[in-house]
Amino acid sequence: MPFSAYAGVFRSRSMLLILLLGFSSGLPLALTAGTLQAWLAVEGVDIVTIGWFALVGQPYTYKFLWAPLMDRYAPAQLGRRRGWLLLTQVALLALIAWLGSLSPKDSPWLTGIAALAVAFASASQDIVVDAYRTDILRAEERGAGAAVSVLGYRIAMLVSGAGALVLSDQWLGWHGTYWLMAALMAVGMVASWFALEPNGARAAPRTLNAAVIQPMAEFFSRRGAWWILLLVVLYKLGDAFAGNLTTAFLLKGPGFSATEVGAINKGFGLAATILGALAGGALMAQLRLYRALLLFGVLQAVTNLGFMLLAASGKSYALMVTVIGAENLCGGMGTAAYVALLMALCDRRFSATQYALLSALSAVGRVYVGPVAGYLVDGVGWTAFFFATFVIALPGIGILFAMRRTVEALDAPER
Repeated sequence: MPFSAYAGVFRSRSMLLILLLGFSSGLPLALTAGTLQAWLAVEGVDIVTIGWFALVGQPYTYKFLWAPLMDRYAPAQLGRRRGWLLLTQVALLALIAWLGSLSPKDSPWLTGIAALAVAFASASQDIVVDAYRTDILRAEERGAGAAVSVLGYRIAMLVSGAGALVLSDQWLGWHGTYWLMAALMAVGMVASWFALEPNGARAAPRTLNAAVIQPMAEFFSRRGAWWILLLVVLYKLGDAFAGNLTTAFLLKGPGFSATEVGAINKGFGLAATILGALAGGALMAQLRLYRALLLFGVLQAVTNLGFMLLAASGKSYALMVTVIGAENLCGGMGTAAYVALLMALCDRRFSATQYALLSALSAVGRVYVGPVAGYLVDGVGWTAFFFATFVIALPGIGILFAMRRTVEALDAPER
């Protein structure tokens, strides 16, 4: 069947809203991370202070702590999902503009407080964007919805990352650039204004205790709940190991220049990731969740062996482009299926809380593999390391295979 036959699942009002909300979700991240670090460096802030600024990203890790509040309470007249979307986006517009008005060199503490506030509001927006996407999509739309959300998110990160650096250096300066980024939050605000409160979502928990306890009780009442959590942790673990040190490998292993790595690994790699996410989302309409997770999981693991080949063969531009293209393409497909899995695992009564918890758990590999990966490379070298990342990916595939019936049941009509 031609690819165009699968792509029809993307053509809906919901997909446009999810694209715009994905953009709104991705925009603030770089403004408190890489872009902010660049601003600090240009302003002459010392490296120790810059290192401490990395801590402003902590709200993204702990967002599940206040997610129950966003499940329990609904802003007056606006609706439980739509209301929180608008409130967090208005807060982000104001806070990013405030951050842009400060001087990191003259007021580092105040800049840190402002950046922390932006990160908190951004993490809060992520909670409700994830919940809204989970509530509004039918089972057959989850793959496409995940892909479109990733597309919007990646475009926004490009705008607030590389785009912001160019704008600040060539035209607007840092203050003007941050004010422009604040104004771009209007994209999400327009989407939220025209969004409809999900009709299929069940009533909100009646008490805060119910919002905190019932999501966990409901999840762990399911058969194989602990195996599901293990699958969430392990499915992308091999990919996380390989991706954590890819840039360092390309620079220190084959010896590519920073410009070459930036153009191919970041630029071409981003395009391949977006293409992979869109292709994966479209194919999921035909493959369904289990078969997509299995196929894309195998492809993710196998493409790690491409880096092993590159490590063994040395500097080769053709091989570098091929390996990075394949790895990002398959990684994007795997991400689309993985996000669809997280959505499918959520009970719509508690989608904000459960998705926040699952996404925090899914970040375990991405956050904590760095030191382990570094020691592994130091001990065995690059070639053996990338073979190890292939092996690390296999347990997740094995658990998925063993849980076939459980995962296939997630494609049944929504709970």
